[in-house]
Amino acid sequence: MRAAPRSEVPADEALARAHAFAASLSTRRSIRQFSDRPIPAGVLEEAVRAAGSAPSGANVQPWRFVVVTDPEVRRTLREAAEAEEREFYRRRISDEWRDALTPLGTDWRKPFLETAPGLIVVFEVHKGPTSPKPYYVKESVGIAVGFLLAALHQAGLASLTHTPSPMGFLNDILGRPREERGYVVIPVGYPAADAVVPVIDRKPLDEILVRR
Repeated sequence: MRAAPRSEVPADEALARAHAFAASLSTRRSIRQFSDRPIPAGVLEEAVRAAGSAPSGANVQPWRFVVVTDPEVRRTLREAAEAEEREFYRRRISDEWRDALTPLGTDWRKPFLETAPGLIVVFEVHKGPTSPKPYYVKESVGIAVGFLLAALHQAGLASLTHTPSPMGFLNDILGRPREERGYVVIPVGYPAADAVVPVIDRKPLDEILVRR
């Protein structure tokens, strides 16, 4: 064990910093129409570095981030995801779930998996030949993904969280071992000139914050 690192912020700056960070994140929106503008070199790697700094159960760090920029691989992922999503929307989705998605304008078509210049495919890493038993896997990976989305936004990039179900095709296409299980696919890039987002509201602070 060693002494904890100190990163104290002066009291008169703490609120300003917290407010600025919250204000910045409040402008983040999920984007489904991407331009072909290239992502600056090294940015995705630094965003993944930030994600990898997240806390995890027993510090096992049960995550893998696969960065996909090859157009052919992106096209193959889109085709596989759309096959799964077509089945989901036709046979498995409940009426209640469909009604909840309708205002967002989503359906089985996922062109953003091909048009976004980058995809970050996040896997949970479970026990395998070269990986230890993890603890609190979904919680740990979820925190890391939160870090990742914040880092991408900080870099001025747009993103989307996409969760095709089931996601076994990710292992096959990306050559990942079975102890890695798909968690989320994140298209990354810049919004297209004609990109639109649905009009949504965020719950006010007094509705999500409880003081005791």
